[in-house]
Amino acid sequence: MSLHGTALAAYGALLDGVRGVRWAPRRRVAGGPTGSHRSKRRGLGAEFTEYRAYRQGDDPRQLDWKLLARTDRAYVRLAEEQAILPTILVVDASASMAYPAPGFDKWVQACRMVVGLAAVAHGSGDPVGMVVATADGTVTVLPRTRRGIVAEMAVALANVTPQGARPLTAAMTVARPLLARRGRLVVVSDFLGDLEDAAMATVGELVASGGECLAVHIAAREELDPPWRQALVADPEQPTLRRPLVGPTRAAYLARFEAWREELARTWRAVGSAYALVATDEVAVRAVRRIAVGVVR
Repeated sequence: MSLHGTALAAYGALLDGVRGVRWAPRRRVAGGPTGSHRSKRRGLGAEFTEYRAYRQGDDPRQLDWKLLARTDRAYVRLAEEQAILPTILVVDASASMAYPAPGFDKWVQACRMVVGLAAVAHGSGDPVGMVVATADGTVTVLPRTRRGIVAEMAVALANVTPQGARPLTAAMTVARPLLARRGRLVVVSDFLGDLEDAAMATVGELVASGGECLAVHIAAREELDPPWRQALVADPEQPTLRRPLVGPTRAAYLARFEAWREELARTWRAVGSAYALVATDEVAVRAVRRIAVGVVR
């Protein structure tokens, strides 16, 4: 089996489960190369919408010659054009994504989300690519429509070990020019690092120019519902920072963690992004499907 085939084998059930799923844009796509999404432009597309009286400067190819022959009036046929939506996934590979060890549950779920969402976008004929924020810099897979691009992304993810504390800003800066005006940016992270103003400005600029963004928040079940036993918990990215987690502190932690998640969601939505929470114990196929159909929470 090839390297690409080996990498995809781990995602076999996921890829089977999302086959045929379509990920519609949140709004009409700006004009560009022909694809499968409804475009803002109307012209020579295949899906007829309406007639309009011919005006000087209109493309003669849009004239309905049969209608002209019957009525002696010149009308043009307007049709919806179809366009592509390039999709770039920015992936957080900082140390907190390795929690909880030894299974690296958050990183495993993040990889599933990346491969699943990339496969859905690619299945619609869209170029897909990826930028991974690692401790040593960024790993980039340029967006392509060619066969094998999802496998290439899976191979790149398999060669990354989450570690260090790398802000997402650099990866988002690399990703932004790859999208032009029409793209979709997907950020997959636990967002435990600081969200820098520059990163959110990048999202706001993309949305304002006609693109869209989705924040996929990966949270471990142990973060959402810590065990009741007494424990001493440490920050993965600051190992010297430790706090006891017992009955009273557990309740305080849950309240603060929920308040932080709500504030995080508001921050992303304030710049025009969608936000989706994905727990590590959620079935990946279900998570990808609900994100693709727009059921985010």
